[in-house]
Amino acid sequence: QVQLVESGGGLVQPGGSLRLSCAASGFTFSTYSMNWYRQAPGKERELVATITSAGGTINYVDSVKGRFTISRDNAKNTVYLQMNRLKPEDPAVYYCKAVRSSTRSEYWGQGTQVTVSS
Repeated sequence: QVQLVESGGGLVQPGGSLRLSCAASGFTFSTYSMNWYRQAPGKERELVATITSAGGTINYVDSVKGRFTISRDNAKNTVYLQMNRLKPEDPAVYYCKAVRSSTRSEYWGQGTQVTVSS
């Protein structure tokens, strides 16, 4: 059974930090690119960060560059999103997604809520 389980969300003050984790099981994690998306109320889901299967290529949406860092540990089947200097525009439900283009496979997690408020 494929599972992606996000954790680490919560309430933080502006300027604070959170580290999201996404633990994968039920598929060969090391062969999938991993993405973090977010969706705020009333807005479309937005791709925030991507990392290729071996971690060799990383990309970010412009609004988080220099503040967020995506990383992965293939030995632990986990992808992370370190979020620093959080801003009022960052609150959303954050989702991880696994993608393998060669087999057109993709899986989503259930999401974790991030709230930024003083």
